[in-house]
Amino acid sequence: MQGKTIHQLKIGDRDYFSKTISESDVYMFAGITGDFSEIHVNQQAAAKTIFKERIAHGMLTAGLISTAIGVRLPGSGTIYLKQELNFLKPVKIQDTIRAEVEVIEIFPEKNQVKLKTCCFNQQNEIVMDGEALVMPPKAQST
Repeated sequence: MQGKTIHQLKIGDRDYFSKTISESDVYMFAGITGDFSEIHVNQQAAAKTIFKERIAHGMLTAGLISTAIGVRLPGSGTIYLKQELNFLKPVKIQDTIRAEVEVIEIFPEKNQVKLKTCCFNQQNEIVMDGEALVMPPKAQST
C-alpha cells in the first residue's frame, strides 16, 4: 500500500513504530555493519564503561526511525533525504523503543516534508531526537 502523498499530509500528523531491542538484534547489527565495539558485544568490557553494561548501537536505534518513516508516515514509497540525530541516553538490551515521527514542515513545491524524529524507552524517557527530510510518494496515476 502506497504511503501518504504530499497533499494527504498536514502539519501535526504523527505516527510511531515500537520494538524491544534483543541481544540477537545487537549481534546481527554488529555482523551487518562490522561494528563489534566492546560496548555492544562484550559484557566484561562494557561493565568498565560509564554505562556499566552493554548498550545497543546508536544507529540500530536510529534505524527504528527509518521504519516509522518507511512503513508508517509518510509510509511506503517515501525517500529518505536527510537525518539529524542527537543521542541523549543509552539504549539497553531489552529496552522497548518507540520511534515517533511528526510532520513539522511541508514543502509542496519540492515534494518534501520535514519530520521531527524522537525515540523513547519504556519509561517514556527520550533517548534520541532529531529531524528528517523526506520525499513522500507521488500520487499514482490511474
